[in-house]
Amino acid sequence: MYTGALTSHLDVAQIVLYAFWLFFAGLIIYLRREDKREGYPLESDRSQIKVVGFPAMPEPKTFLLPHGGGIRTAPRQEAREIVNATPVEPWPGAPLRPNGDPMLAAVGPGASPDRADVPDLTLEGMPKIIPMRAAPDFSVAPQDVDPRGLPVLGADGQVGGIVKDIWVDLSEPQIRYLEVTLTNTADEDEALATEQPDLIQDVLLPMTFVRVNRKERQIKVASIMGRHFAHVPRLSNPEQITLREEDKICAYYAGGTLYAKAERSEPLF
Repeated sequence: MYTGALTSHLDVAQIVLYAFWLFFAGLIIYLRREDKREGYPLESDRSQIKVVGFPAMPEPKTFLLPHGGGIRTAPRQEAREIVNATPVEPWPGAPLRPNGDPMLAAVGPGASPDRADVPDLTLEGMPKIIPMRAAPDFSVAPQDVDPRGLPVLGADGQVGGIVKDIWVDLSEPQIRYLEVTLTNTADEDEALATEQPDLIQDVLLPMTFVRVNRKERQIKVASIMGRHFAHVPRLSNPEQITLREEDKICAYYAGGTLYAKAERSEPLF
């Protein structure tokens, strides 16, 4: 027998190869179990059937959150989410039609998870995203357009508001949001604001939906109309934004890419 051979049909290299295959298969199964800690078991959209698949769900594990955020167990029991939409056909997997105003239905591109209602934090435990008025070390580069004071136009060319301030990310120095003071509100919004004064206040505009027109000195947003700015989800604290609020605000603008105009959700031909 040659060097490394254990028998006439088996050598060390084969054993190492088989051991690697077993290890890699076990690793895949382990990782597949671990990624089922969030979002599983899957729920059928037409019945109470819960889908787990292979491998089975992992045992609950408790995680200690940073900065005194308490503990979190996963997987965990969660309330079944009620989708504000109606299937267009009776079979499973049929498309959903939003109920009422599609911009406010929070379905499709406008849907968002209910993440923790606390701010995203820096390594030092401070809110990561704050307005520039609270971040004196930040400024707009002189070669760039300072958006503060510029009008914000929707896809219909209507002014929805005026940029009041810039919200920056302390951990990854960049602009995250523009704070917009509303100027264009519908009559029903003004009537509702009499009962809920917090409706007429500044809203945030994600920088990823912004197009700055340097020549005309305007901020343009293609995803929503000018009147839709009045319904952007509000902040509970005007000086900080929570993870849940971030998702809901971004989802509102994303929903407008499909629902802001009726023709956007219709076939091209």
